[in-house]
Amino acid sequence: MYPEIQPYSQGFLHTEDGHRVYWELCGNPEGKPAIFLHGGPGGGCSPAHRRLFNPERYNILLFDQRGCGRSTPHASLENNSTWDLVADMERLRAEVLQTEKALVFGGSWGSTLALAYAQTHPRRVSELIVRGIFTIRREELRWFYQEGASWLFPDQWEDYLAPIPENERHDLMAAYRKRLTGDDRKVQLEAAQAWTQWESHTITLLPNAAHLLEHAADDSALAFARIENHYFVHNGFMEEGQLLRNAHLLHAIPGVIIQGRYDVCTPAKTAWELHRAWPQAEFHLVDAAGHAFDEPGILARLIAATDRFSTAPARVVL
Repeated sequence: MYPEIQPYSQGFLHTEDGHRVYWELCGNPEGKPAIFLHGGPGGGCSPAHRRLFNPERYNILLFDQRGCGRSTPHASLENNSTWDLVADMERLRAEVLQTEKALVFGGSWGSTLALAYAQTHPRRVSELIVRGIFTIRREELRWFYQEGASWLFPDQWEDYLAPIPENERHDLMAAYRKRLTGDDRKVQLEAAQAWTQWESHTITLLPNAAHLLEHAADDSALAFARIENHYFVHNGFMEEGQLLRNAHLLHAIPGVIIQGRYDVCTPAKTAWELHRAWPQAEFHLVDAAGHAFDEPGILARLIAATDRFSTAPARVVL
């Protein structure tokens, strides 16, 4: 990755429905505009995410989506939907980046949000880079949170099941929602930690201690688990199959799709289906990789993609 950098500007977007969305700008103020979208939902941005772009060539906008990271109110589910986030992105593009178009970069849930934004505002996206493709269909959710992935990680699956009584295990996402939105702080945190650690233990091809610690703190785990679960029980606030069905809206946007072959969280089947629906995009299936952005093969492809697009036309000021 590129060297560590600090924001040259930061602040909060005040929404009309009670949220303060943290944003920061990094890199070159006169560089090519780019919007980075973190995963989760509920994951928040980290300093490492700034390092995916050449800071001399890019003006990078990063923001913590509603309810997580430095955004407030913490772990809030009110007025927190995909379309609220798409609206936040549009305001940040116009008011903070002050550009007509920007490159959009998202991985995992960030790929979901990137696709939703690009399909809603295709003329605002100069290029699209997506990784670990997730379109929030029921089969994708059930694979990871109800069945499927448990066959590969039976030991970690037992820890995921532990907070849920056997008579509620027929619908684990609903059972977790009951606990994550309840009034008992101890029960909330037990569920949040189990939900979060299930993902943290399965996102890399080989064990990675750094990922296990990423959302280990109680407040971070609570935001991550509550917001993820909230989106997933509501099917991402989208119609089933919407993002693949509307992939034709992306055909004029230069794009790159990057996917780990052994991604357990968001299996390669979905990335392949997006590739078939959006054949104009460059497609990379990385053999020795799981889900995380910093798997070596995935990271190399991501840096290559941002480097490639850094020479494309830069900022068009509003």
